[in-house]
Amino acid sequence: MNVPFCVLGRQFEKYKDEYEAAALRVLRSGWYVLGKELQNFEQAFAQFHSANHCFGVGNGLDALRLSLMAFGIGVGDEVIVQTNTYIATALAVSQCGATPVFVDADKYFCIDNDKIEPAITPHTKAIIPVHLYGQPCDMEKIIKIAKKHNLYVIEDCAQAHGARYKGKLAGTFGDAACFSFYPTKPVGALGDAGAIIVNDHTAAEKISMLRNYGSKIKYRHEILGMNSRMDEIQAALTSVSLAHIAEGNNERAAIANRYIRGIKNPKIKLPNVRPYCDHVWHVFAVLCDERDRLYAFLESNGIHAQIHYPIPCHLSECYSDLGIKKGAMPHSEMYANRELSLPIYVGMPNEEIDYVIDIINRFE
Repeated sequence: MNVPFCVLGRQFEKYKDEYEAAALRVLRSGWYVLGKELQNFEQAFAQFHSANHCFGVGNGLDALRLSLMAFGIGVGDEVIVQTNTYIATALAVSQCGATPVFVDADKYFCIDNDKIEPAITPHTKAIIPVHLYGQPCDMEKIIKIAKKHNLYVIEDCAQAHGARYKGKLAGTFGDAACFSFYPTKPVGALGDAGAIIVNDHTAAEKISMLRNYGSKIKYRHEILGMNSRMDEIQAALTSVSLAHIAEGNNERAAIANRYIRGIKNPKIKLPNVRPYCDHVWHVFAVLCDERDRLYAFLESNGIHAQIHYPIPCHLSECYSDLGIKKGAMPHSEMYANRELSLPIYVGMPNEEIDYVIDIINRFE
């Protein structure tokens, strides 16, 4: 049997009529940028999070960068970031001229809250907790630390659409929350797209200008901005995905529960789930001391897994100038060497799930 890591076409087929109707509606409208489709999506996404404002942007990286810019974070400033995240989280900090200060991860693949305060300096301006793989960070403690030190909290929710911590949605704790709608995400576009939600009206006004060349009125550019706007096609298509967010999250949770119940191999460490959290399972990450051999074994049996992420940010070549040596972030470096992500996606057939469980339990 061949088991792909993800088949996006199966989700498309499930809601084909809605996707096609949305695309045709935009094509026939004759309006393709900053129109009604984007307005409708922004209103729906803000309402979903009970937020005052939402801005659709080009991608998740832009969402992070624009949020940092809106809060005035730039040259000479520091931002605390967990090192086991996707590189985009750190790149956003660097692209603003600020410096990412990397800290290690906890046993849930999220930022280790005990490492945050020791990393704070007079130059620290913000913390970016990443709700990695679809599981929220321990936000109560992060918010407490941020208030104590007068820091901004910008939540990276790129993988955690609809996830909850103590009943409250990820993205509703901090000063801003940033989302990616890359096609594989719990809420996915059919291309690149992202969004920012924010409650503060001053920050919202600045984000609105920053994403549109620094302008509120055409040809009047009040600040130095950029071009990062979710187009009408992606807004319409992402609205379809948003409408089915609960179905998708529930389906992935059911697959994850089958993995947790079915995988009995002592060589495989199943993911830890934080108490009081609703995990949305964007990624089902297991750990194995012989990860590379496990990966090859699965491939030889037709199962296509992935590694998230083989090089932690602090050891990436682009951050070699920071001088952080191997061994500085032991948990994140261990994850880089042992993590393997199993197939999990909307539309995954039962026989494929059972086959993955069976083959993993045969690994010796």
